[in-house]
Amino acid sequence: MNHFFRLPARLAGLALLALLLPSVMAQPTVHDNQAIVIVRLPANATLTIGGANTTQIGAERSFISPPLTLGQTYYYALKATWTENGQTKTVSREVPVRAGQRTEVDLTGPPPAGPGKEPAVPTPKTPPEPKTPLEGKEPQAKAPKSRTFLFTYAVTLKDLPADKTARVWLPVATSNDNQEVEIVDTKALPEGSKIEKEPVYGNSILYDEVKGDKDGVAKLAITYKVKRREVRGSSGPEVPDANRITRYLEPDKLVPLEGKPLELIKGKTVPTDAMAAAKLFYDVVNKHMRYSKEGTGWGRGDVVWACDSKYGNCSDFHSLFISLARANKIPAKFEIGFPLPPKRGAGDIGGYHCWAFFKPEGKGWVPVDISEANKDPKLTEYYFGNLTEDRVTFTTGRDYELVPKQDGETRNFFIYPYVEVDGKEYPADKVQRKFSFKDLPN
Repeated sequence: MNHFFRLPARLAGLALLALLLPSVMAQPTVHDNQAIVIVRLPANATLTIGGANTTQIGAERSFISPPLTLGQTYYYALKATWTENGQTKTVSREVPVRAGQRTEVDLTGPPPAGPGKEPAVPTPKTPPEPKTPLEGKEPQAKAPKSRTFLFTYAVTLKDLPADKTARVWLPVATSNDNQEVEIVDTKALPEGSKIEKEPVYGNSILYDEVKGDKDGVAKLAITYKVKRREVRGSSGPEVPDANRITRYLEPDKLVPLEGKPLELIKGKTVPTDAMAAAKLFYDVVNKHMRYSKEGTGWGRGDVVWACDSKYGNCSDFHSLFISLARANKIPAKFEIGFPLPPKRGAGDIGGYHCWAFFKPEGKGWVPVDISEANKDPKLTEYYFGNLTEDRVTFTTGRDYELVPKQDGETRNFFIYPYVEVDGKEYPADKVQRKFSFKDLPN
């Protein structure tokens, strides 16, 4: 609980209710008896208010007060700390607020003056203090945006030999901290389909053995109802399964923790604070890489290739980030699913999208979506610590076996259907896939 604090003699402060509001969102209406304070500061900064820690991250953070006495001026002690050019920088400021007013505070520079901006702290003769100090209230975060939709994952196998059985594996979307998933239609699945979990990451996998019809065709489809929530700041348990945390500190086949990726931060001072270090890696990857699907080699999450090519898709961006994080003892994980267009409606989805999470000690998982930031620079600050609701997660992690185990190689990552005939991977051009969505009322 954030409690009321007192400054010496003439000053009275208040606790603010933290609203996790990214800078790209419209600010809420302030009631007549409330104040709103918008704080701008480096995205990797930690912020205390009245000595109490706040949990928001990002370059713009918004706070709304509990009810205030109209006409009364309250004061508010802010303290931000961040790493700049390898040095720790701390800025403290006292900010006056009044009921019904909006105050903007830029802690990266001197206090600006002017209407609607943060004035220099005034020195009134004797400002009246509230008769009863306002007690702090539990922070009540404004609910993140959400999106409810149907998502259909469909596969058509062509030219199956009449005397052969195909083994088919599909990833299965499940509920997690950021989405609620319900399977609503399995009529297009053959009888005998089974869903099991692989043990390394806990991904759910659908398995079936099918034969083609008279035309050598077999079809499978599954439809989900998904409620996806915007992710703001950290999510998930502070102390997840220890074995998985260990795995999230280890290299993957295409994600080394030494060599070329570390050359990108050579000569840079990596902050000891995990949030600040992750922001450094985020910016390094974003500056080094260019989102493009030209030529060949992209899309495998091959960190060495990404270092050399300096371009790629989401898997290349986030594999490089994960490499830098894990090399600096910050657990990081790869998450993959599908994107939805921001505009509500219905339609087909061309392919997968992936992102990453890292975990500072003692905190939950914090998301990054660097490839989206690279495509839309005005959202660069937002995508460090936030994810839009326009997506659905299917699987987590790299380099794991399917269930039951496939005859082929360990999967690099698993989002598209995998098919084997006679112990060999079935040709990709004979495995047609179609992904589609339809928005529903929230």
